[in-house]
Amino acid sequence: MTELLQPDVVLLADGPTGFAALRSLAAKCRVVQIFRKPDQPEARAFSTFAEARGIPVTEMQELNQLQKVIADLRPAAVVISSFDRIIPPRILALCRFVNVHYSLLPRYRGRANVNWAVINGETTAGISIHLVIPELDGGNLLFQKAISIGANETVTSLYDRLNAIQEDELGGVVVRAINGYQGTAQDADHASYGCTRVPDDGEIDWQQSTDTIDRLIRGLTPPFPGAFTHLAGQRLIIAHASPQLDARCYVGRVPGRIVGRSPSEGWVDVLTGDGVLRIFSVLLPNAEQPSAAASVIGSTRATLGLSHLDLLRRIVALEDRIASLERLNRAHE
Repeated sequence: MTELLQPDVVLLADGPTGFAALRSLAAKCRVVQIFRKPDQPEARAFSTFAEARGIPVTEMQELNQLQKVIADLRPAAVVISSFDRIIPPRILALCRFVNVHYSLLPRYRGRANVNWAVINGETTAGISIHLVIPELDGGNLLFQKAISIGANETVTSLYDRLNAIQEDELGGVVVRAINGYQGTAQDADHASYGCTRVPDDGEIDWQQSTDTIDRLIRGLTPPFPGAFTHLAGQRLIIAHASPQLDARCYVGRVPGRIVGRSPSEGWVDVLTGDGVLRIFSVLLPNAEQPSAAASVIGSTRATLGLSHLDLLRRIVALEDRIASLERLNRAHE
């Protein structure tokens, strides 16, 4: 029996879904080139896997590199899994492009869709594999699968589950598309979009509800930069927290105020706009590992977040410092 030749594919994989994509494609196709940023999650394991199979990995500085690779290698498809640049129509016209998108298209087209699903309190997430056209995430669906989002799900655990599905399915889906499968059209009337998120979007507003804050924390766990607040002007990432369903009812409420603390167990309780959130661990600037919250937050008189008065005091202190330095300079003239 004649063994079927594996089709040649190029992989664009900048983010946390790329290693699962590579493993899946390597089982069904011949990956002839990878474009990937060097400082991504699982970078060493990814590079080791690629090197063992003789697959070149290149950082893409400009999209003309992709155009040249397509012209030189003539791949049957270019596969995209976490790539943060839009491919222009002139390059899309050169060969078949297949994209992996972690949402149930046409909902949550665009950016940060897994983060938004957790932050927005969705109960269902999913993976869509689709043909790429010039319209953002708008091509025919080749494969789609939904999964439930657990009550305590983090974006990290959700990515792990979606990556497992991608690894099982992507290679076979790409081969079917190369062999002519066109998939099914999306219903654009039901399309919705997520905008890009930047690290500063993770600032916690303690006046919001406990559930809203909890979802923000769970939606920004590693490899994402984390939901953060401030303590005495210092940025503090909340690594692990949980709503307290049986907490006291505070009718005198200052959102952000610490109202409970256990040095032995390491947690602190903080008031939100409507309840209490228990913080178990926090991450200090430049720290590699989280610390117990009570080891960092030492008083029930502390208030998390930046108040207008705190900012004003810091501005006044800075002005006084500048004035002092100016007087010192004049004294030495």
